[in-house]
Amino acid sequence: MRSYKASGLALGLGSVLKVRSLVTHYGGIQALKGVSLHVDEGEIVALVGANGAGKTTILNTICGLVPASSGEVIFDGKKITNAPTEYLVKLGLNQVPEGRQLFATMSVLDNLILGAYQRSRSDKKRLGEDLDFVYSVFPVLKERSRQRSGTLSGGEQQMLAIGRALMSRPKMLLLDEPSIGLAPMVAKEIFNVILRFREMGTTILLVEQNAKAALSIADRGYVLETGKVILEDTASELMRNKEVQRAYLGKGYRHVWE
Repeated sequence: MRSYKASGLALGLGSVLKVRSLVTHYGGIQALKGVSLHVDEGEIVALVGANGAGKTTILNTICGLVPASSGEVIFDGKKITNAPTEYLVKLGLNQVPEGRQLFATMSVLDNLILGAYQRSRSDKKRLGEDLDFVYSVFPVLKERSRQRSGTLSGGEQQMLAIGRALMSRPKMLLLDEPSIGLAPMVAKEIFNVILRFREMGTTILLVEQNAKAALSIADRGYVLETGKVILEDTASELMRNKEVQRAYLGKGYRHVWE
């Protein structure tokens, strides 16, 4: 495994993540066209846009899963463009991917322990504390701890995917479509948990097809279209924007939990 040495480039005041002029290609197709954004400490920032706008590609490029063609990504004062994913987890950056990507034949407990693999050998005493914390956030996971993760409901699997990421003690979470395929009441529970993380100081970059839900819990948002940021504002202003309402919130827009 190759080592990765991050450069010590300082961020702007309060910024945990900065993305500057990011360009990403899939073969001959340019998926990101000079995307720039930032996320400040303790914020929830939502990425809003239609399917194919480039939202998931941004997360995957930040995490090194898709290589950037140009531009830079800076996290917690370090340039991490195209850094290995395992290095980013050590820094405190973790992604909960779309589709959860659990180990279906393994137990809930084993999936959670894998989330702490970067430190499990040297930090065993704290694993129990972290498990207790995850179980306090998602009590159903404790009840299902010996059950195969592939037999869980969709909502329980999403809780497990988030819980697994929490086991790495992240400073920042990237959440990709956390409500996809979930019943409305289960999705509401997931979003309430996301708010709880923000209150605890975790910084969050949220990709969510349900723009109403995303903007209802976010501090700020970016609207993407065909690989470019076309609008940036506070979440409340974006919800009041007539074009955003027309394109993403629907004719009968109301607050998502009304």
